[in-house]
Amino acid sequence: MRSGQPENLRRLIGEAIALEAESVPPISAAEIDLLATVDPIAPSRSRVSELRELINEGFDPLGADFCEIFSPVERRSSGATYTPAQIVEAMVDWALDGPTPDRIIDPGSGSARFAQSAALAIPTATVEAVELDPLAAIVSRANLAAAGLGKRARVRLSDYRSYRAPETDGRSLYIGNPPYVRHHNIGAKWKRWLTVTAREQGVIASQLSGLHIYFVLATAIAARPGDRGVFITSSEWLDVNYGSLMRELILGQLGGEAIHVIAPEAEPFEDAQTTAAITCFEVGAQPSSVRLRRVKKVSDLRRLKGGQRVSRDRLAEAKRWSPLLRTTRKIPEGYIELGEICRVHRGTATGANRVWVIDTESVDLPASVLFHSVTRARELFAAGEELASPDRLRAVVNLPTDLDVLTEEERAPVERFIRKAKRQGVDQGYLASHRPAWWSVGLREPAPILATYMARRPPAIVRNLADVRHINIAHGFYPRQPLSEPTLVRLASAVRSSIHLGQGRTYAGGLTKFEPREFERILIPNVVEAGP
Repeated sequence: MRSGQPENLRRLIGEAIALEAESVPPISAAEIDLLATVDPIAPSRSRVSELRELINEGFDPLGADFCEIFSPVERRSSGATYTPAQIVEAMVDWALDGPTPDRIIDPGSGSARFAQSAALAIPTATVEAVELDPLAAIVSRANLAAAGLGKRARVRLSDYRSYRAPETDGRSLYIGNPPYVRHHNIGAKWKRWLTVTAREQGVIASQLSGLHIYFVLATAIAARPGDRGVFITSSEWLDVNYGSLMRELILGQLGGEAIHVIAPEAEPFEDAQTTAAITCFEVGAQPSSVRLRRVKKVSDLRRLKGGQRVSRDRLAEAKRWSPLLRTTRKIPEGYIELGEICRVHRGTATGANRVWVIDTESVDLPASVLFHSVTRARELFAAGEELASPDRLRAVVNLPTDLDVLTEEERAPVERFIRKAKRQGVDQGYLASHRPAWWSVGLREPAPILATYMARRPPAIVRNLADVRHINIAHGFYPRQPLSEPTLVRLASAVRSSIHLGQGRTYAGGLTKFEPREFERILIPNVVEAGP
């Protein structure tokens, strides 16, 4: 058995089996051996249901557990750094802006975050997830099966450098986070492979290169003209001598289109402080320039648009590319980004709406813990421009973290409610178990303006005159400084007239989603300067 926490490992294996990981072919002998050597802890039916719900909402509970079982130090030798959902979404959105691929290839899939997200957004594509770690491969299979992708997905237990995808006549999309392993931990055999293979491609490689460079070279060999790709890696290759191979491939057969560099202070990865670079390419293309962009926050990635165009000739002459990263956004006079006026926050995820969202007449709880809330997007669409009354809304049970603040009269029904919720296993839920107190949902304060964020029509922008709360089916606009009522009315109207579907992320079936930071980037007339 691997090092780590055996009970947590047994639980992770049990959950993967319950999610039908073994149904995603072709399961390897190494994975079968791993399953045979671990005595899995079978999850409850409600836990399996919760896991499926979380996975289909875009969470990765199995991947998160994997990262808890094996520390960053343990994972460093294999380069297993898992990519946050916001970055995955931005990279998938870039892929959606191009021709529809017939196949998705995720090198070093980890828990299949890229493969799953891309496959859900591109329902006609087959999926090849390639992973060297047997446990991570099992987790990939479980996530893909739970997301309903088992019939068109394959997980290959293989070293991507020697992997060859099955022949296909269609277009492939290469997407993922190639593992970062320093050259000290790469064996002599593979270093020789790098040198010889690069020479065969007409480029020179340094044996000081990290493993991510190997993966990019392997992609350049396997990909065919017209294939597209988007990888996130450490950005060190922009400037160091041993990054010259990557730079030559981008200007050569990979057909680099854009490079988006995320500053280290943005902390793009939870367990690694690094400057990350997202590289977009179309194999065989020879664009006259490459877009370079530096972003200070992950939320600014959006659909990987924008950036300063730098000519190929200038890039070819430069020994370091970081100094060429200069990007600005021109904002018309009299306009401002919404984020300058407001912070935009998604509503609280309860983790178990069946328990925490109630009709006030159906529960014996004190009014002090019941908060009328927007819990369905249609409630905002139906409200029009103003939500004037909470009368038709349900309530969210929002208990305090410290129950001692309740009166003796309030405490008894609250404790009965908590005991009932615990009998239903709510305390074992993914979100509940990560709260300071599992019973405390932690609703945000009422936002003066509420907005839907996922639909096939522009978002509803609604003044919250009823001062109700909202859960994660809506976003709230929170002014950075107090605004008068007339200013709030103008603000809501300005956003309503400025927003359109093209500013969001459109998924298969025409569903468009707006993340909080995408709202904050919307340009609106400066209503604060317009008067009191």
